[in-house]
Order: sequence, then C-alpha cells, then structure tokens
Amino acid sequence: MDRRSFLTKSAVGGAAAAATGTLAAPAYAQGKRTLTMVTTWGRGLAGVHDAAQRSADTITAMTDGQLTVDLKAAGELVGAFEVFDAVTAGQADLYHGADYYFINQHPAYAYFTSVPFGMTAQELANWYYHDGGHELHDELGQIFGLKSFLGGNTGAQSGGWFSKEITGPEDFQGLKFRMPGLGGETLGNMGASVQNIPGAEVYQALASGALDGTEWIGPWADEKAGFQEITKFYYTAGMHEPGAGLSLAFNRDVFESLTPAQQRVCEIAAGEAHQWNLAQFLMNNGAALQRLQSGGVKVLEFPDSVWDAMGVAAKETLDQYAGDDIYDRVRASYNESMAASSGWITESEGTYRAQRDRVMS
Repeated sequence: MDRRSFLTKSAVGGAAAAATGTLAAPAYAQGKRTLTMVTTWGRGLAGVHDAAQRSADTITAMTDGQLTVDLKAAGELVGAFEVFDAVTAGQADLYHGADYYFINQHPAYAYFTSVPFGMTAQELANWYYHDGGHELHDELGQIFGLKSFLGGNTGAQSGGWFSKEITGPEDFQGLKFRMPGLGGETLGNMGASVQNIPGAEVYQALASGALDGTEWIGPWADEKAGFQEITKFYYTAGMHEPGAGLSLAFNRDVFESLTPAQQRVCEIAAGEAHQWNLAQFLMNNGAALQRLQSGGVKVLEFPDSVWDAMGVAAKETLDQYAGDDIYDRVRASYNESMAASSGWITESEGTYRAQRDRVMS
C-alpha cells in the first residue's frame, strides 16, 4: 500500500470507528504529573528554544505545579528530527518544533510552519485562529495521534548567508545550502544541493565548508549563532519563511487524559508563547542588523531574476503534492485566507506605513 492510500484509509477508518464505537466517559489522570517535552532546538538557541521554554514554564505555573513540563532539548533524549516519532510513539509527551521538519510524515505539515511565498506572521495567525487553520492542523494530527497548537513565530526570515554574492539563478546550481521544508525543495528544483541540518549543527557545517550557505532565522538569532564570523554576504529577505510558525504538539492520548482545565491551560500557553515569541524576534532583529552591518556584513537583496526563478520553482514544488485530500484542502484554505487577509492589510497598514515613512522622515 502506498503512503497516500495509507493516510487516506487511516483517516477514514479512524472517523468510522469514532462514529460507530461506544464512547466511554473520559478518564482523567489524578495527582501531580510530569510531562516530558522534546524539542527540535538545541538548548539556548535564540528565540526558538525560548518559545519552547516559555510554553513549558507557563503550563507548569498556570496549573500550580499539577503539571510540570520537563524540557529536553535536541539530543538530550532524542535527536532534533526524531521528536515527532517520539511523541507519536509515547516515548515523550509533547514536542516543540517546526512542523515543516516533518513533511516526510505528510507534506501538509509544511503549511503550519511556512511554505514558499506563503503567509506573513499576521496572515498565519488570522488563518489559524479565525479561518479554519487550527481545525485542519487538528485533523492532520489525528492521523498521527497528535494534538497540535501554534506555539511560536519567528516573523519574516532572512534569505540567508552565502559564501559569495548571488547575481542570478545560475548561482544556485550545485550550491550546498541548508534549508528545510518546501523552501528547501524549491531551491533543489533550482539546482541547489539542499541539506536539512539541525540548527545546533549549522555553524560547524558552514565553517567546515560542508555548506556554501545557510538560512537560519533572522539578524538576532543569526548573530547569536555567529554566522557573521564565517561569511559576510547576507540576504535579508527570502521566499521560504515570511512568517514561520512553531508548534506545540501533544501525544493525543496524553492530552485527552488531562482535565478540561489543564487542556485549556495548554492551549493558552501555546497561544501566549506564539505572540510573545513573535514580539521577541521582531524587537531584537533591527538592532542586531545594525550590529552586523557595523561589523562588516554586506546586506543584500536578491535580484529580480532570482525571485522570478524562485517563483517558478516554488509552484513546481507546491504542485507536486496535489491530489492528496488533506494536502489539497489545507492548501486551498491557506491560499484563500492569505488572499483575503493580504488585501486589507496592504490597503490599510501598507498604505499607512508608506505615508508614515514619507511624512515623518
């Protein structure tokens, strides 16, 4: 049986069982509990680890210690890219990470982090909280025994660090570049040799020459990672993550064993971490960019020919998964919501920002 058939039949079978079976009263675990959280982040990675720790601490505090979340950073219990399987298998109770790391489980997971030429952070929040995004995330999670929430956001990410200037699409041919998710597949369609390396390992790969370039997050996190010590060519805008969402995902059986009040605390903790983390990144990026420039980093933008080639490659990437029911519904919902949000944001905030910059400069 191929993977697509398996996913479809699993989803249908689970729904049928729920419809025909006898529903027992929920059994809530009693007493104090410790929940093990695994993450895709190395301990201390700026911003992303902070969001995971924020979620863990909030759940512990708001339940007055009835739930204690024990955070295990990448490599402390399982590897960065093993957290999904650890939680679905019950080896850990929840994970914090970027769901686009798990497109091999299902490509629709990319939409809950970011896709090429996708949503900004505000557009993602609009879709997720008010236009069906969370419900689709939950439907996808049911296939794998997960209960997921948005639990952080990096804001718009940079185009990345390169060992040389990028003057045209041909410069991506054979380029050894670190980029996860469908953004990485897009660069692969442009001829790059794309690698998916956990964040904690990127500096060494770049320093050793195993990579010709990398994206990570943005000026603040990138500065903390030290990439400016290796290369000075920095592209501030990229097509791959204009507003990357992070996820807090529970083993579904574990989540359903919590009391309704505890479940609500977990949802609130994820949502609070999402907004807090976005503000953290946006607050720190401007000053960090100025420091990078003062240190000799050359801040650049991709030429239009590169953006055009990225657009063609992105469409090829996104189209290749068409035909899977959940993927198609997630993609359609995402695109419709993005179009609806973008129109008003551009007309209102976009116009205001342009006039503010003109009048107050």
